[in-house]
Amino acid sequence: MAKFKKVLLAYSGGLDTSIIIPWLKEHYDGCEVIAMAADVGQEAELEGLNEKAIATGASKLYIEDLQKEFVEDYIFPTLKAGAVYENKYLLGTSFARPIIGKRLVEIAKKEGCDAIAHGCTGKGNDQVRFELAVKAFAPNMPIIAPWRTWEFKSRDDEIDYAIAHNIPLKITRETNYSKDKNLWHLSHEGLDLEDPANEPKYDEILEMGVSPEKAPDKATYVTIHFEKGIPTALDGVEMDGVSLIKKLNKLGGENGIGLADIVENRLVGMKSRGVYETPGGAILYHAHEVLETICLDKETQHYKQQIALKFADIVYNGQWFTPLREALSAFVDATQETVTGDVKLKLYKGNMINAGVTSPYTLYSEEFASFGEDDVYDQNDSAGFINLFGLPIKVKALLDEQRGQNK
Repeated sequence: MAKFKKVLLAYSGGLDTSIIIPWLKEHYDGCEVIAMAADVGQEAELEGLNEKAIATGASKLYIEDLQKEFVEDYIFPTLKAGAVYENKYLLGTSFARPIIGKRLVEIAKKEGCDAIAHGCTGKGNDQVRFELAVKAFAPNMPIIAPWRTWEFKSRDDEIDYAIAHNIPLKITRETNYSKDKNLWHLSHEGLDLEDPANEPKYDEILEMGVSPEKAPDKATYVTIHFEKGIPTALDGVEMDGVSLIKKLNKLGGENGIGLADIVENRLVGMKSRGVYETPGGAILYHAHEVLETICLDKETQHYKQQIALKFADIVYNGQWFTPLREALSAFVDATQETVTGDVKLKLYKGNMINAGVTSPYTLYSEEFASFGEDDVYDQNDSAGFINLFGLPIKVKALLDEQRGQNK
């Protein structure tokens, strides 16, 4: 193995990174290991993390509060784009990795580290997302990915190692789901979920909310105000992005909103099954889409939907720090200049029901759309429009008839 004197580890305190600290010291001749935990809204998971990191061999732990930057520079640009991966996944893990990778490089340079390590598996997407971020800011930085080289073949093997090294774990073999939590979402993978035939045990695994069956019988109304595509207020109360998402997580979770059971196509080529909780995010995506229906013209709205597909792929694939993502964000920002207004939703047992939308930039005219009498639209004009619009169809039909007569 290569010789490294000081390694910076992306640290969460979960199973993988808990055992990586002693493993690195064993396999890299007692190298110094500095840990960095990114606070992207995982809350209780950060409790006791410093003591645990030091106890398992780290020389120090950085806990970096990235929540504000995470929301403003990663979540909201993706929300404005309307980017959804494979129709369901709201990219909760995907856009958290670039910001963490960027801060890893900043601390590695500050500490004079000669390598960066992470606990991502060789089968997952996160290894790509972390490493592309590192390459964007430290192209020559060596990266250690123990899952691609170490002796462990399963999470059971990791648990055995943790027990042997007296490393405390918050999980058991029976609750050993692979989870990722941040301000935006919580993902669940592994165990019984690896078989798509199994219904998720929602009553056992949900942490951000309840299943629709256990949601209240009474609906909850919420009004979200957007300024240029960015949510800025709930029910008339202005809020910063972090607080707003937390509030919507509570409202959405209580009403069974934002559950997604997905078999998705991973970047590395295989399909995987995961259950995602994104209560606040689901509400924001729905509300933003509703507002765009009255603020964007048809051509812009339809073209933006095409852009959203590519934007989602870019985020999912870890290509945040690329010229194309920046260019697409510039296009998205231009479309959001008039996406300002209020969206009222009724939350009820997993459903988000439209309850009204207004905007000072609305393109909807009741006068033009009315079925009643009006003085702004001459319905006779539609005959000429249809004749021109249908001309290619008519010409082909006429020529087909002629060719049929000539046979």
